[in-house]
Amino acid sequence: MLRYIRLFGYFLRFSFSKAMEFRLDFFFRIVMDTIYYVINFMFFEVVFLHTDVLGGWTGNQMRVFVAGFLVVDALSMTLFSNNLWHLSTYVNRGDLDYYLIRPVSSLFFVSLRDFAANSFMNLIMAAAIGVWALNSYDGTVSFVKVLLFVIFLVNGAYLRYCVRMMTIIPVFWLHSSQGMEAVFFHLNRFIERPDRIFTGVTRIILTTICPFLLMASYPARIVLEPFNPAVPVTIIAVTLAFTFILGLLWNAGLRAYASASS
Repeated sequence: MLRYIRLFGYFLRFSFSKAMEFRLDFFFRIVMDTIYYVINFMFFEVVFLHTDVLGGWTGNQMRVFVAGFLVVDALSMTLFSNNLWHLSTYVNRGDLDYYLIRPVSSLFFVSLRDFAANSFMNLIMAAAIGVWALNSYDGTVSFVKVLLFVIFLVNGAYLRYCVRMMTIIPVFWLHSSQGMEAVFFHLNRFIERPDRIFTGVTRIILTTICPFLLMASYPARIVLEPFNPAVPVTIIAVTLAFTFILGLLWNAGLRAYASASS
């Protein structure tokens, strides 16, 4: 474990040094994500001009939820997105060999090597929005609930990573994953909606097969509503299932991988 922590520390130092070499791009990306944050907040502010409650939540509660999915998005962008963006190309060109010869988990190396320093600035911004939203909330919020909220948001970013990896891994057999990745980005919009607006089969799918409602909406329920054990149990069970399936798929993909040296 210590070896992986030290290795991640090297990733951080290298990534921040590289980001400072392209400062204009660094600040442009921060501005781009800031616009994304403003648009999402404005969307729900406009919605609450026409209603007092949406999905069982008031305007103040919805701000906590919005801050939650902004944190999940920022965590995903900071830790995983740069690494996953070119993974299909690495597989097709045989460049994945570089990752496979390292004496560490190939999945760890592939997933975390490039730390997005600019998105880390946005993560700080999203966290600040979360603190503001919780302070503005007029209900009672305990420290334990806030702690669980943060833990399950981090879990939400990890779960989002699992789902996205599952749309990339078919490249080992199909040689292109663009179609499935496009499906992922379309479905990813569901993370920006409160879970209670969905019912029936749609809700079952979005909490099991495509668990986008578990990434931010369910954590928000933990901090905003009376404790319901079914909420954390569902999140943990689905996360464990996706971790197990991701491991199986990654190993199957590596067995099918034709490296540059083969």
